Amino acid sequence: MGESRIRIGLLGYGTVGSAFVDLLESQKSTILSRTGLELVVTHIAVSDLNKDRPGLDTQTVLTDKPSEVIENNEVDLVVELMGGLLPARDLVKAALEKNKPVITANKELLSKEGKYLFMLAGERNVDLLFEAAVAGGIPLIRVLRESLLGEPVEKIMGIVNGTTNYILSQMEENGMPYSEALLEAQKLGYAESDPTADVSGQDAASKAAIIAMVAFGADVSLDDVLFEGIQNISSADVAFASRAGCAIKLLAMISKHGHELEVQVYPALLPNSHPLSSVRDSFNAVFVEGTAVDSLMLFGRGAGGMPTASAVLGDVIDAALNLSNKTYRGMEDLKEVSLLPSGEQKSAYYVSVQVVDEPGVLATVALVFAKSDISIQTMEQEGMGREAHLVFITHEVEESRLEDALSQLSNLSCVEKLGTVIRVLEA
Repeated sequence: MGESRIRIGLLGYGTVGSAFVDLLESQKSTILSRTGLELVVTHIAVSDLNKDRPGLDTQTVLTDKPSEVIENNEVDLVVELMGGLLPARDLVKAALEKNKPVITANKELLSKEGKYLFMLAGERNVDLLFEAAVAGGIPLIRVLRESLLGEPVEKIMGIVNGTTNYILSQMEENGMPYSEALLEAQKLGYAESDPTADVSGQDAASKAAIIAMVAFGADVSLDDVLFEGIQNISSADVAFASRAGCAIKLLAMISKHGHELEVQVYPALLPNSHPLSSVRDSFNAVFVEGTAVDSLMLFGRGAGGMPTASAVLGDVIDAALNLSNKTYRGMEDLKEVSLLPSGEQKSAYYVSVQVVDEPGVLATVALVFAKSDISIQTMEQEGMGREAHLVFITHEVEESRLEDALSQLSNLSCVEKLGTVIRVLEA
């Protein structure tokens, strides 16, 4: 086997960037013996040139101008680990235009500009790889693009945000209120100081868009994804779910409905018999259903320096092999798809209603559901007086019909406030 030296330019040297360099250094001889590739990080773009970086090879060139890494003729392949839309978009574009393969972990970039960048990579016949953008160390993208390439995939459902999964796990297992669980996640580094992207569902929505591109070849961007977060989920909701034999999880849902595609993110009550319900703390897991393969689940660390670096290194090796063999693996043929309108989607629902505790209230509320042709599986009353809540689990109903019933409920004098509304999924 002949040997090839591939010179890597790294954009960003934070938690993941430094872990990537360390992992590559420790695995360099193994990679060489197995592939014939000598992978070397020759240039790194950093934000502060004066910061001490012990252990970094003194031969590595540091710069605070990322464009210098892109333009340098001694860089064959670019790894983008800066995050965010700008300046990452312009730097990735510039690297591809110089016919340099790019590996990125940037979910925001791909969920917003993926179609354009994939087309540009295809025009230049170079790789744009992104395993680490979706589920950290879990090799989901590679499984979908390679192992399941010939599989008629029907549905992908996953826990792809470790922050929200940690919060929900703490609420369930330790009885923490949402605010306390969020603060704990921030102290442990699972949540940012501004956790909005995570708890609102936007982070998971970015990943859902990327999964839809890969699994279904669909031209889907973040703007196409309907998403809900976990900010309104209460300890009472979590306790009810537990009594009902369920766990509440924030799920990315990508599924086929005839010729239409559903791409959404929402919290849901999952029965304890479903494999995803047992995924705890900051772990991620993705459940894939296909016509031939039936069901399979991928589980692992969805974030963290080393798990993410592992995914990045796998892509670097793939791209380096393709570069040395003068080939690439493109995704420039994304097709427009019809997305399932939200009002037509069906589900069972958990509905919590704060009511005045007086005779006849239950009958009044139940009549609204009946007039909307919504049948009830179970009903439970919690609390007394001004703390009285009615909790319903409906049978499967169209979302638009449920929304109409909720609008009617909000206008009743005996209803003080509509509480949480959460989908209920089957095992």
